[in-house]
Amino acid sequence: MEMLLIFISALFGFLLIGVPVAFCLGLAALVMMALQGFGFDILVQKMVGGIDSFPLLAVPFFMLAGEIMNTGGIAKRIIQLSNSLVGHITGGLGLVNIVASMFFGGISGSSVADTAAIGGLLIPAMTDEGYDADFAAAVTASSSTMGIVIPPSIPMILFGLISGVSVVRMFLGGIIPGILIGFSLLFLTYAISKKRNYPRGENFSIRRVFKSLMESFWAILLPVIIIGGIISGYFTPTEAAVIAVVYALVVSLFVYKELKMTDLPKILIDTAKTTGIVMLVAGTAMVVAWLLTVVRIPQSIATTILSISDNPLIVLLIVNFFLLLVGSVMDLTPALLILGPVLLPVALAVGIDPVFFGVMMVINLGIGLVTPPVGTILYISCGIAKISLERITKAMLPFLATQVAVLILIVLFPQLVLWIPNMLR
Repeated sequence: MEMLLIFISALFGFLLIGVPVAFCLGLAALVMMALQGFGFDILVQKMVGGIDSFPLLAVPFFMLAGEIMNTGGIAKRIIQLSNSLVGHITGGLGLVNIVASMFFGGISGSSVADTAAIGGLLIPAMTDEGYDADFAAAVTASSSTMGIVIPPSIPMILFGLISGVSVVRMFLGGIIPGILIGFSLLFLTYAISKKRNYPRGENFSIRRVFKSLMESFWAILLPVIIIGGIISGYFTPTEAAVIAVVYALVVSLFVYKELKMTDLPKILIDTAKTTGIVMLVAGTAMVVAWLLTVVRIPQSIATTILSISDNPLIVLLIVNFFLLLVGSVMDLTPALLILGPVLLPVALAVGIDPVFFGVMMVINLGIGLVTPPVGTILYISCGIAKISLERITKAMLPFLATQVAVLILIVLFPQLVLWIPNMLR
């Protein structure tokens, strides 16, 4: 446990002086390696070996697909369809925001892409219609966390990489929790909108739904192809990511014709920048995870937790409380890559299904994306809405409570995660 304290002290010490997360992880790893007497060349070997993975190729391709959809009009048509379905209800644009995130999350696999695409269009529209800016930003931020729960999911791919757990089964395990989060946010948004007397859109019309469905047909066909192909075994998650890019490119260029060839260089550069950040974090996190395993930190943590209780429910509650704390001060990707190999042995020791544990970790750390002070999505939503972190934090409280309630429900009833994977095994 001494080495764990040294790692945590080094990590947060570098964070406090403003060093980027990826470099903090690498420097903390160097401190541990120096104390253990390892050669520094191992750092490079483990970084390269950690990200030299075929499943990890899905990450840049899903990111690229999200960028293409945002620029090429696919995200806009998903919003139009969502508006025709729920826009007529009180607080309609807030509900549209959530429904659109459920659709978009089934394509991009990224909460950041979801926030940028949906929030960039709907936050200004909501404020123009009379919604409070902090409410609009909070709805966008909270609904975007579904992007990593509803399949496909980039964090689930990363967890599968480090743990050996089936990515396909984790994708399937995220379906019901993602829908539960979506509907709970819909009810909460409606209740707040009713109380504040937020506006509603045009009256419901079957003709308008049909028209929107026809216009967005090619957009909503994409998640059907991705999820259907993965479930049926026609292609792997990595191949599905490539298909998503090709499909989004063809539809945006030749069907909707909103994407121009001159847009592609910027899209590719933006994707490369984001991918570079993720891969650097993944590589350094892999080194840290390896070092923690070498010095037997997982075994020490397992012994400590099991000395408190070997009841699976108690263990899950302890782990979830710990993860909620970590998620508030560390971004999802490094937290998942470092803590996944550390905590999974604890779960296995008390008979917890690894697929359930992986999905639960993703949901829990996803809440961290909208928890100050480090919540990535909070800052994106603040930037779009042009409000302070304090304002959005206050508006986020009921949404955070709702998401934590769903997390507790999943912990109490693991079959909400495991039913579909076990049924389609």
